[in-house]
Amino acid sequence: MTATTLYLVRHGQTVWHAENRYAGISDIALTGTGRDQARRLAEWAPGAAIDAVWTSPLSRSRATAAPAAAALGLPVTVDGDLVELDFGTAEGHVLGELPPAAVAAFRADPVAGAFPGGEPPLKAAARGIGALRRIAHRHEGRRVLVVTHNTLLRLMLCELLGIPAARYRTVFPRVGNCAVTELRMTGDDTALMAYNIPL
Repeated sequence: MTATTLYLVRHGQTVWHAENRYAGISDIALTGTGRDQARRLAEWAPGAAIDAVWTSPLSRSRATAAPAAAALGLPVTVDGDLVELDFGTAEGHVLGELPPAAVAAFRADPVAGAFPGGEPPLKAAARGIGALRRIAHRHEGRRVLVVTHNTLLRLMLCELLGIPAARYRTVFPRVGNCAVTELRMTGDDTALMAYNIPL
């Protein structure tokens, strides 16, 4: 098998992210800063010799991917399994607005103590990894831009690299908007080549 290079990118900034609100599956638009970040991604992409562009269906991801795809002359392929984790009762809120007991449980173990009503984090990681493996198989030996989301990206990294998922917030404390994380996927093997590189 030939290694496929995946460039995982968190979408550009949104209003809720600027306020540190949990957006999850809520469809929140990019800010002006987010659109500028998407333009910088479009300037970077041709130099990375990208062969394909994939994205989450949420508008903030599609709006981030579109300028890069246009610069490359490529279509954008949407995969629903790249969507962000549903944060349940935390959607639209900052931590200070949530019940202290729920926040304490989440901080102690963000997998076992995930916010009520949301998607189980391990289930989200599994579907996201399934999408990455399909993409890598379809574009074997090529270079692919994948625009996705903060929490999903960190959960996938933990699962792919054999790190306990409950540590995703401490091992990978932050993913910058439109920062690039490079993976090499060969069959079931994954190598982390670069993490959270700002453009």
